[in-house]
Amino acid sequence: MFYLLRRSFRPDGGTGGVWALLLGSITALIQFFLGDLVSPGGFGYSRYLYGFIDIVSLPVIIPLVLYLLMSIVRGFSNETDFGNFALLWMIPAAGLKALSWSSTNDPILLVMAPLLWTALASGIPVFIRWMMNNFTWYSVLISFPCIVVLPFCAAGAYWAFFSQQTLLGYALLAASHLPLGAALVFNVIRK
Repeated sequence: MFYLLRRSFRPDGGTGGVWALLLGSITALIQFFLGDLVSPGGFGYSRYLYGFIDIVSLPVIIPLVLYLLMSIVRGFSNETDFGNFALLWMIPAAGLKALSWSSTNDPILLVMAPLLWTALASGIPVFIRWMMNNFTWYSVLISFPCIVVLPFCAAGAYWAFFSQQTLLGYALLAASHLPLGAALVFNVIRK
Protein backbone atom coordinates (compact mmCIF):
# COMPACT_ATOMS: atom_id res chain seq x y z
CA MET A 1 0.00 0.00 0.00
CA PHE A 2 2.83 2.37 0.74
CA TYR A 3 4.21 1.74 -2.74
CA LEU A 4 0.94 3.03 -4.20
CA LEU A 5 1.08 6.09 -1.95
CA ARG A 6 4.61 6.86 -3.13
CA ARG A 7 3.55 6.28 -6.70
CA SER A 8 0.77 8.88 -6.34
CA PHE A 9 3.35 11.52 -5.43
CA ARG A 10 5.73 10.55 -8.19
CA PRO A 11 3.72 9.13 -11.10
CA ASP A 12 6.73 8.40 -13.33
CA GLY A 13 7.74 5.83 -10.71
CA GLY A 14 11.18 5.17 -12.08
CA THR A 15 12.37 2.06 -13.86
CA GLY A 16 12.91 -1.55 -12.89
CA GLY A 17 9.44 -2.52 -11.66
CA VAL A 18 9.29 -5.82 -13.53
CA TRP A 19 12.83 -6.70 -12.47
CA ALA A 20 11.99 -5.84 -8.86
CA LEU A 21 9.00 -8.17 -8.79
CA LEU A 22 10.80 -10.95 -10.63
CA LEU A 23 13.98 -10.85 -8.57
CA GLY A 24 12.01 -10.30 -5.36
CA SER A 25 9.94 -13.41 -6.11
CA ILE A 26 13.04 -15.49 -6.77
CA THR A 27 14.69 -14.22 -3.59
CA ALA A 28 11.54 -14.87 -1.54
CA LEU A 29 11.36 -18.46 -2.80
CA ILE A 30 15.04 -19.02 -2.03
CA GLN A 31 14.58 -17.63 1.48
CA PHE A 32 11.48 -19.75 1.97
CA PHE A 33 13.25 -22.99 1.05
CA LEU A 34 16.53 -22.17 2.81
CA GLY A 35 14.87 -21.05 6.02
CA ASP A 36 16.54 -18.79 8.53
CA LEU A 37 20.24 -18.09 8.09
CA VAL A 38 20.80 -17.29 11.78
CA SER A 39 19.46 -19.41 14.60
CA PRO A 40 17.84 -17.07 17.12
CA GLY A 41 18.90 -17.61 20.67
CA GLY A 42 17.45 -15.94 23.71
CA PHE A 43 17.42 -12.18 23.97
CA GLY A 44 21.05 -11.34 23.29
CA TYR A 45 23.30 -10.79 20.31
CA SER A 46 22.05 -13.82 18.37
CA ARG A 47 18.46 -12.48 18.50
CA TYR A 48 19.67 -9.07 17.28
CA LEU A 49 21.67 -10.71 14.48
CA TYR A 50 18.64 -12.84 13.58
CA GLY A 51 16.55 -9.66 13.38
CA PHE A 52 19.15 -7.94 11.23
CA ILE A 53 19.79 -10.79 8.76
CA ASP A 54 16.56 -12.77 8.58
CA ILE A 55 13.78 -10.40 9.59
CA VAL A 56 14.35 -6.67 9.13
CA SER A 57 17.44 -5.21 7.52
CA LEU A 58 19.11 -7.58 5.06
CA PRO A 59 15.89 -8.28 3.10
CA VAL A 60 15.73 -4.54 2.31
CA ILE A 61 19.47 -3.94 1.86
CA ILE A 62 19.74 -6.59 -0.87
CA PRO A 63 17.40 -4.85 -3.36
CA LEU A 64 18.87 -1.42 -2.59
CA VAL A 65 22.43 -2.61 -3.23
CA LEU A 66 21.40 -4.51 -6.36
CA TYR A 67 19.55 -1.48 -7.76
CA LEU A 68 22.53 0.73 -6.92
CA LEU A 69 24.80 -1.60 -8.91
CA MET A 70 22.29 -1.70 -11.79
CA SER A 71 22.11 2.10 -11.73
CA ILE A 72 25.88 2.47 -11.77
CA VAL A 73 26.14 0.19 -14.80
CA ARG A 74 23.22 1.87 -16.56
CA GLY A 75 24.08 5.39 -15.43
CA PHE A 76 22.14 7.44 -12.93
CA SER A 77 19.18 9.45 -14.15
CA ASN A 78 16.20 11.30 -12.72
CA GLU A 79 14.20 8.08 -13.12
CA THR A 80 16.38 6.21 -10.62
CA ASP A 81 14.05 5.51 -7.70
CA PHE A 82 15.54 3.18 -5.13
CA GLY A 83 12.50 3.30 -2.87
CA ASN A 84 10.00 2.07 -5.44
CA PHE A 85 12.35 -0.72 -6.51
CA ALA A 86 12.86 -1.90 -2.92
CA LEU A 87 9.16 -1.68 -2.06
CA LEU A 88 8.19 -3.71 -5.14
CA TRP A 89 10.94 -6.23 -4.37
CA MET A 90 9.52 -6.74 -0.87
CA ILE A 91 5.96 -7.56 -2.00
CA PRO A 92 6.56 -11.30 -2.72
CA ALA A 93 8.72 -11.69 0.40
CA ALA A 94 6.08 -10.00 2.52
CA GLY A 95 3.41 -12.32 1.17
CA LEU A 96 5.39 -15.48 1.89
CA LYS A 97 6.51 -14.28 5.31
CA ALA A 98 2.94 -13.29 6.21
CA LEU A 99 1.79 -16.81 5.39
CA SER A 100 4.51 -18.43 7.49
CA TRP A 101 4.28 -15.93 10.36
CA SER A 102 0.49 -15.94 10.60
CA SER A 103 0.56 -19.22 12.51
CA THR A 104 2.55 -17.61 15.33
CA ASN A 105 0.21 -14.59 15.77
CA ASP A 106 3.24 -12.55 16.81
CA PRO A 107 2.54 -8.82 16.35
CA ILE A 108 6.26 -8.08 16.24
CA LEU A 109 6.58 -10.12 13.06
CA LEU A 110 3.19 -9.37 11.54
CA VAL A 111 3.11 -5.61 12.21
CA MET A 112 6.55 -4.38 13.21
CA ALA A 113 8.61 -6.11 10.49
CA PRO A 114 6.58 -4.63 7.58
CA LEU A 115 6.70 -1.19 9.21
CA LEU A 116 10.47 -1.44 9.51
CA TRP A 117 10.81 -2.74 5.92
CA THR A 118 8.86 0.26 4.69
CA ALA A 119 10.95 2.64 6.79
CA LEU A 120 14.21 1.23 5.42
CA ALA A 121 13.03 0.90 1.82
CA SER A 122 11.89 4.52 1.80
CA GLY A 123 14.34 6.07 4.27
CA ILE A 124 17.69 4.91 2.92
CA PRO A 125 16.88 6.16 -0.61
CA VAL A 126 16.35 9.66 0.82
CA PHE A 127 20.03 9.81 1.71
CA ILE A 128 21.15 8.10 -1.50
CA ARG A 129 19.19 10.60 -3.60
CA TRP A 130 20.56 13.52 -1.57
CA MET A 131 24.13 12.35 -2.17
CA MET A 132 23.42 11.84 -5.89
CA ASN A 133 21.86 15.28 -6.35
CA ASN A 134 24.26 17.25 -4.10
CA PHE A 135 27.57 15.48 -4.14
CA THR A 136 29.43 17.67 -1.65
CA TRP A 137 31.51 16.85 1.39
CA TYR A 138 28.73 17.67 3.86
CA SER A 139 26.09 15.61 2.02
CA VAL A 140 28.42 12.59 2.07
CA LEU A 141 29.39 13.31 5.69
CA ILE A 142 25.73 13.28 6.75
CA SER A 143 24.23 10.74 4.35
CA PHE A 144 26.73 7.90 4.51
CA PRO A 145 26.56 7.42 8.31
CA CYS A 146 22.76 7.64 8.16
CA ILE A 147 22.65 4.96 5.44
CA VAL A 148 24.81 2.71 7.63
CA VAL A 149 23.01 3.41 10.92
CA LEU A 150 19.39 3.03 9.73
CA PRO A 151 19.49 -0.78 9.21
CA PHE A 152 21.10 -1.27 12.62
CA CYS A 153 18.52 1.03 14.18
CA ALA A 154 15.66 -0.94 12.59
CA ALA A 155 17.10 -4.27 13.74
CA GLY A 156 17.51 -2.73 17.18
CA ALA A 157 13.81 -1.81 17.21
CA TYR A 158 12.89 -5.42 16.42
CA TRP A 159 15.24 -6.67 19.15
CA ALA A 160 13.97 -4.15 21.73
CA PHE A 161 10.33 -5.06 21.16
CA PHE A 162 11.17 -8.76 21.27
CA SER A 163 13.07 -8.22 24.53
CA GLN A 164 10.08 -6.29 25.91
CA GLN A 165 12.03 -3.06 26.20
CA THR A 166 9.17 -1.06 24.72
CA LEU A 167 10.50 2.44 25.45
CA LEU A 168 13.74 1.68 23.61
CA GLY A 169 11.73 -0.07 20.89
CA TYR A 170 9.52 2.96 20.30
CA ALA A 171 12.54 5.28 20.26
CA LEU A 172 14.34 3.14 17.67
CA LEU A 173 11.13 2.73 15.67
CA ALA A 174 10.66 6.50 15.58
CA ALA A 175 14.30 7.03 14.60
CA SER A 176 13.92 4.48 11.80
CA HIS A 177 10.86 6.32 10.47
CA LEU A 178 12.30 9.87 10.56
CA PRO A 179 13.69 9.79 6.98
CA LEU A 180 10.46 8.23 5.74
CA GLY A 181 8.43 11.02 7.35
CA ALA A 182 10.73 13.69 5.94
CA ALA A 183 10.45 12.17 2.46
CA LEU A 184 6.65 12.16 2.69
CA VAL A 185 6.56 15.80 3.78
CA PHE A 186 8.87 16.85 0.94
CA ASN A 187 6.84 14.84 -1.60
CA VAL A 188 3.59 16.47 -0.44
CA ILE A 189 5.17 19.93 -0.62
CA ARG A 190 6.67 19.20 -4.05
CA LYS A 191 3.36 17.81 -5.36
